[in-house]
Amino acid sequence: MHNLDNLNAMKDLDPSGMGDAVASLPRQCREAWEAVQRLTLPPDYALAENAVVAGMGGSAIGGALLQSLIADECPVPIAVCRDYDLPAFVDERTLVVASSYSGNTEETLSAARQARERGARIVALTSGGELARLAKEWGAPRYHIPFKGQPRAALGHSLIPLLGIAQKLGWVADKSADVAEAVTVMEAWAEELAPTVPADRNPAKQTASRLYGRIPFTYGAEHLSQVARRWTGQFNENAKNFAGFNVLPELCHNTVEGFGHPDGVGEPLTVFILRSDLYHPRNGLRCDITAQILEKHGIAWEEVQPRGQSLLAEALSLVHFGDWVSYYLALMNGEDPSRIANIGHVKQRLAE
Repeated sequence: MHNLDNLNAMKDLDPSGMGDAVASLPRQCREAWEAVQRLTLPPDYALAENAVVAGMGGSAIGGALLQSLIADECPVPIAVCRDYDLPAFVDERTLVVASSYSGNTEETLSAARQARERGARIVALTSGGELARLAKEWGAPRYHIPFKGQPRAALGHSLIPLLGIAQKLGWVADKSADVAEAVTVMEAWAEELAPTVPADRNPAKQTASRLYGRIPFTYGAEHLSQVARRWTGQFNENAKNFAGFNVLPELCHNTVEGFGHPDGVGEPLTVFILRSDLYHPRNGLRCDITAQILEKHGIAWEEVQPRGQSLLAEALSLVHFGDWVSYYLALMNGEDPSRIANIGHVKQRLAE
């Protein structure tokens, strides 16, 4: 599908309504912030000396985003566990947030059971399933995810509750104003990005059109480093498109040397550089220098600027923009953005 203004054709390719799910992110964030205020945590949870968010895929990205967003403020080290086994340091002094949209993710259930065995303080983020059952059995606090759809489309309910929990435990200042700003910024930008907005006035449709037939790599730094990861995951899952990401300043110590070979490597590539005025000045300079090196090697690149004033607003505005780009790219690729045949195949083979 090459005409992104054909709304009927878009609906045919999107029978499960991923476009509606993408559009719901601002509302999700608002509702999740209201809901997490009602979550009660035992007083001793505030005594945790470290924290782990255990999850996979769309359930893990909330933890990764939280980690990058509050790194400069939170005095408690936070790790993200995308595996069956928790890090060795996890014990009774650890807060473990088990995040699984379905409640049946085998890696997350394994980590949750280990957390229980080690006496860790546990919070469950889930819509139901085995994780909800275990949380009830253990008497662990549970945030209920009300969203219906693909886990990756429930980002508001995997990130915002974590931010609320960090605030409740006194690890960060009140984030109410930042959440409100992020929602407002996303809602305003969505007016330019929605399917009903023609391609000649829709930046997300235009970006997807330039990307069609190409391989995207996304670079970000600091609070946008995990937004780059999010973009890659959405290109993979929504658009079924090969993609990758990297993080500044680290990529300037290795990746930039790899732009030259093999011959013609840059022909199918497009690099997105997520650029913020809030970056450390040296990281801003590194963005400029990286772009120059890309250009020297004939690799197409684009700079993408966030909107908003706070770290949260910047990150979520770019998450939302990237989600729309991946959605439109899925349609251009002739793919149902909700279908995940290869992931389903992996799960089927594991179950055999």
